[in-house]
Amino acid sequence: MTVNPPVIDARSNINRHSVRFIDRLRLFIRSKGLSYSTEKTYCHWALRFLRDRKYKNEEQLKPCHINDFLSELSNTNYCSINTQRTALNALVFLFREFLKVEVGQLHFQNASKPRKVPVVLSQLEAVGILNQMSGRKRLIVQILYGCGLRVSEAVSLRVKDIDIANGGLYVMEAKGGKSRRTLLPCSLVQPLTEQIQFVQNQFKADKAIGMAGVFMPDALSRKMPKAQYELAWQYLFPADHYSVDPRTDVERRHHIGAQQIQRSIKQAAHKSHIHKRVTCHTFRHSFATELLKQGTDLRTIQELLGHSSIETTQIYTHVVGINNRGIVSPVDLTLAKF
Repeated sequence: MTVNPPVIDARSNINRHSVRFIDRLRLFIRSKGLSYSTEKTYCHWALRFLRDRKYKNEEQLKPCHINDFLSELSNTNYCSINTQRTALNALVFLFREFLKVEVGQLHFQNASKPRKVPVVLSQLEAVGILNQMSGRKRLIVQILYGCGLRVSEAVSLRVKDIDIANGGLYVMEAKGGKSRRTLLPCSLVQPLTEQIQFVQNQFKADKAIGMAGVFMPDALSRKMPKAQYELAWQYLFPADHYSVDPRTDVERRHHIGAQQIQRSIKQAAHKSHIHKRVTCHTFRHSFATELLKQGTDLRTIQELLGHSSIETTQIYTHVVGINNRGIVSPVDLTLAKF
């Protein structure tokens, strides 16, 4: 029985002369060099906006309708600030960049659902979850917790990004196209060395059957056409199966999916009897709070996490601040006396 390779959910081989609105939007996004995840997000909000406003044709699109749509997200759907902001960015891109229509000053109802203090794990809780995991999924979570990476950044790592000699880890395909260098835990050197050896063996096997090659970011596939067949550019955590590239229709091995890591963490947290909402990002939060407890300054943590603004990093001071100020609850004082 032949098992068909998984196909990524995106339209491939779009006709350059297509008159469909969403096809032209996809092609425009790709011409700007934006990531695949950004393409999916912007197209999702564009379609949702079109269907919500019941547009019949492109000429009906009006920037003033953005206010009504965003206000409805806040009032009716009770969305968070981040969700509303994502929708705003997508619609501004749609009008300003794609349609070449200036949106002007927007006046919409801001989402009232505030940002929450991040959930973090204690060292014992983190170890408890890791002990319920094994193999490369455990190694990926160790990277999240030990290096402060986002899960999308961890699964996108390539062999060349691991600098064992200098004790560093490079994040080249980060959020927003930014790159940074973070620390490489000594305890991960041996498992990472073994993982690189596994990738090398798998890469040789793929070459033997003519299935070698990897996706190259930006325009590197044209500038360095042979690089995709080099070990250095192979994904550190390759997928088990081949899949079809949604933009080129080329069948090859991609990296492991982030959803697989999320499911494994959820299962491990349940087995560890940890009654918190634990996600991949929880380990990134825990990385930052542990550094704060050690006395690491906010600027250094900001650099390691890749935050654009120090205000984003400051949220972690609310997590560790109370327990490290010597504050004692009145109930503890009362029970100690009586």
